Amino acid sequence: MIPYIQIGPLRLYTYGLMLAWGLWQGYYVFHKEVQRRKLPIDDTALMLAIAIAGVVGAKLYHVIVTVVLTEHQTPSWHSVFSLAGLAWNGGLIAGFAVLAIYAYSKRISIWLLLDCASPAAAIGYGFGRLGCFLAGDGDYGKPTDLPLGMSFPRGLVPTTQRVHPTPLYELLGAVFLFWLLMRIARRNPGPGTVFAIYLILSGVFRFAVEFIRINPPFLFGLTEAQVISLGAIVVGVAVGWRGAFRPVSQAT
Repeated sequence: MIPYIQIGPLRLYTYGLMLAWGLWQGYYVFHKEVQRRKLPIDDTALMLAIAIAGVVGAKLYHVIVTVVLTEHQTPSWHSVFSLAGLAWNGGLIAGFAVLAIYAYSKRISIWLLLDCASPAAAIGYGFGRLGCFLAGDGDYGKPTDLPLGMSFPRGLVPTTQRVHPTPLYELLGAVFLFWLLMRIARRNPGPGTVFAIYLILSGVFRFAVEFIRINPPFLFGLTEAQVISLGAIVVGVAVGWRGAFRPVSQAT
């Protein structure tokens, strides 16, 4: 694995590089979707606010849910202010909250904004998981004898066992989801449809991959990510059901 790249005295961590690249690609996709739908917004300022809120939300989620509620530890200075421990779910919630506030303040359809942001979230997540893979940060899965098994002896969380490279599985799922959402978006379905499909399929993908990851049980034998994934699926079904009876031309 390649946890970092050393250039003279400068050390660049691959996870940070992939996180930055994922944010940039997410902005590019969001920008193109906003332009295609001709939405009257300043998408550059909006994406900057989403990026900041996403990082803050990811860190707060990790500290509150993972460190305090799951691991039953007292947050340390390092756990709060380090760049390690960024939970995707927290970033996603914070980012979508910024979208909702912005849509309300500008009197723009929140569903159209969420539809624009969903493919961006999918591809951004994929690059984030690529960063996890390159860094070997412990997001890999259980030991396996399958040909796909890999070891991470040089990772930030090293292991010499052959394990499921679950970040790669999630990367492939994210790329497929991005491709599918873009195809659906081009057909201009009812507002909220793309967002609903994103919630459902991303929830299904994450729920499934958790069975081969090493995360501890959180509730009723399910991991924290599986509980969140089930919630996302339920919300996605509700949004999709709502959109099925909503005219495409309706703006709010």
